[in-house]
Amino acid sequence: MATTCLSSRRLLVSVLLFMISLIAPPCRIASAMEKDPRAGSRFLAQGVKKGDRCDPVANNVCSGVQAKDGTQLLYCCKNHCRNVLSDRNNCGACGVRCGFGQLCCKGKCTAVAYDVDNCGNCGTVCQPGLRCEYGSCGYA
Repeated sequence: MATTCLSSRRLLVSVLLFMISLIAPPCRIASAMEKDPRAGSRFLAQGVKKGDRCDPVANNVCSGVQAKDGTQLLYCCKNHCRNVLSDRNNCGACGVRCGFGQLCCKGKCTAVAYDVDNCGNCGTVCQPGLRCEYGSCGYA
């Protein structure tokens, strides 16, 4: 008798749930991708910035993402997003360190004390005919 009572309860519950599903309007939860089709794009740097935490395997939020209007290129280096275009410890790629007196300019280690295209700082160009010496154009 206990088995019959239990199975009739299951049958009753099943029938009630079926009837409710016929009457109730269909319910759907929209995902973030359905609301904004670009929400999942890794190329938009959705709030990802230099220094954010990441995991190169499980949560790689900054794998070649451009940030700050394309002036930064972020990669996950030692669990932090790093700008490989200007980071002296990750110049051009993770783990590439620039030497003493060098800065990372556009992903290349550059001796800014004597480079006419990067004199003293990245992007500081000396006028034609002037040399870059000790980080100053036309040092005399």
